[in-house]
Amino acid sequence: MAEEFNLTKLKETYEKLKLKYNLPLFKDMNENFQIEKITESETEFILREVRKYITDKFFSYLRFLESILTPTNAPMFVFAITKTLGVEEREKLIELYKKIAKVELEVIGLDLIYSEQEEAEAIKKYYELWQGIKNKLLEVVEVIKKNWDNKIEDNGKGYFG
Repeated sequence: MAEEFNLTKLKETYEKLKLKYNLPLFKDMNENFQIEKITESETEFILREVRKYITDKFFSYLRFLESILTPTNAPMFVFAITKTLGVEEREKLIELYKKIAKVELEVIGLDLIYSEQEEAEAIKKYYELWQGIKNKLLEVVEVIKKNWDNKIEDNGKGYFG
């Protein structure tokens, strides 16, 4: 029952901040970034926590893109993925990588000096950025799925060839 109260309180607090800073809807933020997990810890800085959930998602995709674009010491799965990509898909991934890497640099400033206003601006910016990134990433994933059976085959040596 306490979790429900915490989620309700989080929604109420977020709603006030949403109105103050013109933030995206809680539902949209939660669907995209699972911000309801903020209820697992106490904080006075809701917007910082929201931004952290957003950037955590960005950074996990950044690491994934790094492993695809430069697959040195990557798991076999990543090598299999790289075989399904054409030049156009690699270029899309490089573009996405650059956008996400820029976010990582921006976050350093946000972490060093807290500003509710700047956190709110970052949340709006990163939410919009994510909408474009996820659609482009989905396009690449569809190409990978389409090419998977054609490009990935076991050559009898115990690895994908």
